[in-house]
This record gives sequence, C-alpha cells and structure tokens, in this order.
Amino acid sequence: MSVQSADDTEKQTTEHLEHHADGIDADRMGATHKDEAKELDGSVTSEEERRLVRKFDWNIMPLVYVLYMLSFLDRSNIGNANTAGMSADLGLSSSQYEWLLTIFYLGYILGQPTTLLWKVVPAHIYATVLTVCWGGFALLQAACTNWGGLMALRFFLGVAETAFGPGVPYYLSFFYLRREVGFRQGIFLGAAPIATAYAGTLAYGLTHIKGASIANWRVLFLVEGAPAILVIPFVWFFLPDTASHARFLTEDQKAIARARGVRQGDEGREQGLDLRHVWKGLGDLKAWITALMYFSCNVSFSSLPVFLPTILSEMGFSSIRAQGLTAPPYLASFFVLMTASYLSDRLGDRSGFIIPLAAVGGIGYVVLATVESTAVRYFAVYLAAAGIFPCIALILPWVSNMHGSDSKRGAGFMLLNLIGQCGPLLGTRLYPKHEGPYYVKGMSVSAAFMFFVAILASVLRLALVRENRRRDREYGKSDGQHTYADLKGTADDDPNFRYIL
Repeated sequence: MSVQSADDTEKQTTEHLEHHADGIDADRMGATHKDEAKELDGSVTSEEERRLVRKFDWNIMPLVYVLYMLSFLDRSNIGNANTAGMSADLGLSSSQYEWLLTIFYLGYILGQPTTLLWKVVPAHIYATVLTVCWGGFALLQAACTNWGGLMALRFFLGVAETAFGPGVPYYLSFFYLRREVGFRQGIFLGAAPIATAYAGTLAYGLTHIKGASIANWRVLFLVEGAPAILVIPFVWFFLPDTASHARFLTEDQKAIARARGVRQGDEGREQGLDLRHVWKGLGDLKAWITALMYFSCNVSFSSLPVFLPTILSEMGFSSIRAQGLTAPPYLASFFVLMTASYLSDRLGDRSGFIIPLAAVGGIGYVVLATVESTAVRYFAVYLAAAGIFPCIALILPWVSNMHGSDSKRGAGFMLLNLIGQCGPLLGTRLYPKHEGPYYVKGMSVSAAFMFFVAILASVLRLALVRENRRRDREYGKSDGQHTYADLKGTADDDPNFRYIL
C-alpha cells in the first residue's frame, strides 16, 4: 500500500485515529482489531480509495443488480400473467388471486431472520443457493394447473427471495462507507422499477403471440424465470464474500479496504456476529421507526406492480395496451430514484429527500382516488411510482448509516424487514375486483400510508438533529464520517459517531 504525505486535513484525521487507538486497552482488543488499527498508521491517498471503490463498483454492483432485477421480475410478473389470462384459464376468483399475492409475502416474512446469514455464510454460496431456489420455483409456475399448486410455489418463492432483496443492502455495507453506500443501494434497488418496466414491455410482446402451443401466461413465466438459472455460475465464481477474499483486489487494496472497514464497525467487516450488538439493535427505537416507515411504503409498493396492469385495463385500455402502459411510469421512477440516491450521498441527507418524495407519492394516490379522468389518473400513476420506489431506496441506506457496527446494522435490517414486509399483507388485499375501476378505498389507504412515511421521517430527523447537537456539546465537533474508528466496540454510542439525517 503506497503511503505519501497528506494535506493538513488528512494529517489531522490520521492523528485523531492514532490518538483514539492508543487509548484503547490492549487486553480488550483482539488480534484482528490490532492489525486493522495498525493499518490506519499514515494516510491513504484519496485516489487510492477512489480506485478501490471503482473496483467494487465494477465487480459487485452489476452482478447484484442483475440478480435483483431477475428476482423482482419473478416476484411481480404474476400481475402480467393474470392480465394475460391466468385467472381465466385456471378459473380463479378475485379472492383466490389476492391470496396468491399474499402467500408470497407470508413466506417472505417467515424467512426474514435469514438476513443475518450474510454475516455468517460465505456470500457466493448463500446467493447461489438462493438463486437456484427462486429461479426453479419461478419456472415451475408455468406448469401449474390449479390454485393449490400456485399457492405452494408462491409461498416457497417468497421464502427463497426473503434473504436476497433485503440482505444485499446489508451485504453492500460491508464494502462501502456511510456516504458511499446510499447511491450503490439506490442502484441495486433501481433494478425493481426497471424489472417492472421490462416485465410490462415483455408481456406486451408475448401477448401478441398467436397460435402458441401453450397459453401466453405460461410462456411469460418460462421466459422471465429462465434467466435466473443462467446466471448461477456467475454468482458462484464472481461474487466476493468480503474484501479480503475479493480476487479482483491486490494485497495493498485489501489492506486499504480493511482500514476503511475500521471506520464502520468493531468487527472490521471480517468477523462474525456480535450478539451483544444484535440485541442492542433490536432494542433501538430508531430501528423501530424506520421499520414502520418501511411497512408503510410497502403497503403501496407491493400492490402497484401486481395491480397496475389490471387498473389500467379497467381505465378503458385493452389488455395488450395496459401491459405496455405499465412501463413508462416505472422508467420515470428509476431516474428519480437514481438522482435522489446520488444527491443524498453527496449531501449526507436521507430524510431531506424521503419527506418530499413520500408526499409526492401520497398526492399521486389522492388523485387516483378522487379523479375519474383517464389521462389525469395515468399521470397520477407517475407521481405514485416516483414517490414509492425512491423512498424505499433511501430508507435502506438510512438504516445502514444509523448503526455503528455490522452486527447492530444486521439486526436493524432484520427488524426493518420483519415489520416492513408485513405491509404487503395489507397492500395486496386493497384492490378487490368489485371495487374497480377506481378502487377508492385502496388508493386512499395507500395515500394515507405515504403521508405517514413523511411524518415518521420528520420525527426521526428532529430526534437525530437533537442527538447530534447533544454530542457536539459534550464531546466537541466531529464530522462523523472520516474520524469514526470504533475499536472499543461501542458502535453508534462512540463519541465520534454522528447520525446522517
């Protein structure tokens, strides 16, 4: 690792870290932590760090992005399959279709504790097993001939996907710093609206197929499920477990990555779970507030992809046109999500974006509930999508930033998803067929929950501002980012830790 003279700011940061490390009782610090502390001696140039981060970006992000896009596609394509004739072919009632949506999330909720396994099981093994399972279950849906078979597969699909979508944002926090991870998690979650837009476009094309030997909805499940199986070898061979095991890094870069890790938590990202911090994370009130925010977002988020084709068709569009019209709102929300995530990292502010975006989503649902004009209602779909997806993308890095160790962070993510994923149990049952075409109740409930997100984010922001000011008074000013080295295992109770708003 090359070391060179740094400017005054870098020297002050290094001296602070050295002073902080010297004050720690050596008898209480493990050998691994000692090694990591030594690696902070001297300074690493900003160009070396940028080069390291670029390697993470090019070697990790494309793979997890594609995987999440495929998993979200396999989860949400049932809405397009239904519009393509699934319910009619299998003789499903409106209530039975709603149960197909609900049972997925029951499996998703029951498997939430497996999020912590990203800290225990090597990532390339864990992600490979998950991909094999969800890809296989997604493909088998094409062979179903009755409601019971679909129910079983949807449940196991939920169990298989439960550790991946919620777990990867946690996994990314092993590699990126606090004001780097938000944009990367936004890129990852940006796969959701892109997958939904792609699903709508693909469904539009497949529903034009004439004279196929099997029903179009079965072709849809096959075409959208098969790619997950094809990417399995790439997951096994190319997904790194930790920075120290990344084949694309040099030894010097691995040392830099470990030194960066000390800033983020007492395990240095290379050790196992600390159960003390897990329990501390589960008892943190801030974690419960973000979990309620996630629950509220998911009430709206879960229902939009699976019901939008139906809602559009009942606005007066044909089934085929409805499939195609689902894509543009999701594409627009993708650009909003990416912009908000990037600016959020640059400014070090999450709630400053969550609050107005949640309000925009709420306004979109209010318009959908109160206006009958087709053109206005379709515009309101853009507002709803542009509010929901970016809010979820910003809540996840806020949780990452709020906890000062990997174990506490993992508990925060587990709680976030355990409570948050209950939202779809309500969201997927808000649009019974007999309440169409306007679904006033479903739209109103979704609007209320989006406004509730804005209120909760405002309350949490005020609480964090107050806590940061208290720490500034008691311990002096700290930037909370570059001088934070939690070698004592105090996590976010460390005097140098400051919350990102």
